[in-house]
Amino acid sequence: METKLSERLNRLSPSATLAMSQRSGELKAQGIDIINMSVGEPDFNTPDHIKQAAIKAVEDNWSRYSPVPGYPGLRQAIVDKLKRENGLDYTPAQILCSNGAKQSVCNTIMALVNEGDEVIIPAPYWVSYPQMVLLADGKPVYIEAGIEQDFKITPEQLEAVITPKTRALILCSPSNPTGAVYSRKELEGLKNVLLKHERVIVIADEIYEHINYVGEHASMAQFPEIKDRVVIINGVSKAYAMTGWRIGFIAAPEWVVKGCNKLQGQYTSGPCSVSQKAAEVAFAGPQECVEEMRQAFERRKNLIVKLAKEIPGLEVNDPQGAFYLFPKCSSFFGKRDGDRVINTSSDLAMYLLEVGHVATVGGDAFGSPECFRMSYATSDENIIEALRRIKETLARLKQ
Repeated sequence: METKLSERLNRLSPSATLAMSQRSGELKAQGIDIINMSVGEPDFNTPDHIKQAAIKAVEDNWSRYSPVPGYPGLRQAIVDKLKRENGLDYTPAQILCSNGAKQSVCNTIMALVNEGDEVIIPAPYWVSYPQMVLLADGKPVYIEAGIEQDFKITPEQLEAVITPKTRALILCSPSNPTGAVYSRKELEGLKNVLLKHERVIVIADEIYEHINYVGEHASMAQFPEIKDRVVIINGVSKAYAMTGWRIGFIAAPEWVVKGCNKLQGQYTSGPCSVSQKAAEVAFAGPQECVEEMRQAFERRKNLIVKLAKEIPGLEVNDPQGAFYLFPKCSSFFGKRDGDRVINTSSDLAMYLLEVGHVATVGGDAFGSPECFRMSYATSDENIIEALRRIKETLARLKQ
């Protein structure tokens, strides 16, 4: 029997965030007190009115296959949300719901990218973007945007990498892993470049839309002259603390939605029926819970930034959204603790886990090997203790 996996699969790398979470779990199983700051997941429970909608859906027997793009009621609730919150006009035919925003991104890439097509990915990036492009036989093209430019690309950088083979730009704002948020003015500069290159589609990952600290969310789709080339990715996981419910969506030109519908119809069909009914209420129901969670994240952000800036050797910016801090840690490279030498940010993350008992993720997997990621989607007490441990552990490293 031949036990060789496909070349397609062999091109992919394992998820670094999930790998670190697994190692953290192994140490916890040994009785070690680990503070987990590696996973991007709100620590809040799903709001009660959304849970009640799911219970009612079960009782009302919403237990059968849904249409592939999702129930009409959910798609209409998304249309209404986009109009109400973003000033954008879509129809239900321009909405497709999937098993989480992750599938929405992958659907879009698989539907648009041919072998050899280039997809521009600003670095730092979410770990799965390049892997999805590789899965589609595309070529990831990176633009490096370091901490000195607040992790945001410039129009000049974008113009410099566009070629006749460029098919898409993936833009995540607010950003995982950096928390960077593009303003409307910054997006306009990128839009002006893209207008000159009609083949390029913008995949706008806006899953952290409501976790921002700048007062408003700007979307590339808000520019009418480019809206028909923008695919919005969003969902319920972050804003409504519904990560396990697995509901994401795209809002896009109808030809893209039809393509993704064709693809999804062949390998997953519609997402969970009960989750869809819960998500419908999340979008259409009261929104006070979203603001309450946002305020908690902002308080935690202020706390972790303050504490991280007190750690010698770390370079720290002030994120404008999401729930991640992405400090620069390259000053520790080449330092050691006994026989243990820190050569990369992944080395540093593993050192912090095994010696400091705090789980973080090295920046190598995010395309920024000089940084590492901490999620502050945890309690104030955990943040205070984790940063105390990190400060104490890093102080052990010597030249």
